Amino acid sequence: MRLGLTTVSSPAAIEDFRSLRDLYTPRQVAGLLQRERARADRHAREFSLVVIRLRTGDGEWTVLRLARLCLDAARTTDEVGRYDDDAIACILPDTDAAGAWYFARRTCAAAKAKGLDPICMVYAYPSAWTPGEEEGGNSSRSEVLRRHNPRNAPLHMADYETPMQDTIPPSDDFPIESLSQLFVKRTPFWKRVVDFIAAGMGIVVLSPVLLVVALAIKMTDPKGPVIFKQKRAGIGGRPFQIYKFRTMRADAEAMKAQLAKLNEQDGPAFKITNDPRVTRIGHFLRKTSLDELPQLFNVLKGDMSIVGPRPLPVSEADACDPWHKRRLDVAPGLTCIWQVHGRSRVTFDEWARMDIRYIKRRKLWHDITLILQTIPAVLLRRGAK
Repeated sequence: MRLGLTTVSSPAAIEDFRSLRDLYTPRQVAGLLQRERARADRHAREFSLVVIRLRTGDGEWTVLRLARLCLDAARTTDEVGRYDDDAIACILPDTDAAGAWYFARRTCAAAKAKGLDPICMVYAYPSAWTPGEEEGGNSSRSEVLRRHNPRNAPLHMADYETPMQDTIPPSDDFPIESLSQLFVKRTPFWKRVVDFIAAGMGIVVLSPVLLVVALAIKMTDPKGPVIFKQKRAGIGGRPFQIYKFRTMRADAEAMKAQLAKLNEQDGPAFKITNDPRVTRIGHFLRKTSLDELPQLFNVLKGDMSIVGPRPLPVSEADACDPWHKRRLDVAPGLTCIWQVHGRSRVTFDEWARMDIRYIKRRKLWHDITLILQTIPAVLLRRGAK
């Protein structure tokens, strides 16, 4: 008899654990999380993920005992499965962080009574999916999160007895970073190879152009640096420093707040047709997309890919709706569907849908097609501002 990842041969064991045959595998749990994420985004609802791991690995049967306790505590609508070989995942639809922590405390108390020593982690989507993240705009819920689990740190059984304590020490037994990356799609090997070769060849071939542009910037506007650096949201929302040729005045960031009322792009993105901060050489660089060439070094470093959703500044990415943030499931890129067919001519929602469509069909030939389509789009300056 097959129980998730476990083969049970004892007739007595089959009798005792027969309902455990319904446990989902880790692969199925990942699929269920994607489904709940889509539902939460579509209906503006919240769901939570509770992962419970035993601090001391006492074998497969001990994990199955923990799974039995989770199944007993779960509602009919909840889903229970294997997070990995040593942990149980409980997906709780329509449940916020406070409700999930109630479930976690109750389940771990039952585990403690059975002589088990659990470690627990709770994630609520979309409000507290990333470790240490607090909810915005709802102080009561944020207070619940801080009281029960400051910094979303792992809880040991002793912590359930004093949930109001001010601090909870972190633990190396439960890698909190792993859960924040559940929705992130790994960069395929073929894609990284293409990125490395294309970026390396591009830097070599275009080095004279890079040098000429750098000299032109320095000669026309000597006050500021040649390269503009900015924190952008990368894969999984992790910030990285993007490189671009500077096209604006040195004090451009300080002027942004004053120009907010002139923003022509809906959503969190910021775009102005005749931005007064752009320098004379900057207008030309933007129209020809030459300002983007230093990002070849970002591709070489692995921060970006040749093809992928265009990265937004961290502040703009944070302001996105939850479903917009699916753009962060893959590494950002120099070009994508929006760069070829959209740019300034589409709404931000349409922009996000284009990126999500690319993520769903990310293949080698699709990437090559987009790269080839980018060349005429740039030369003809489609949608460039």
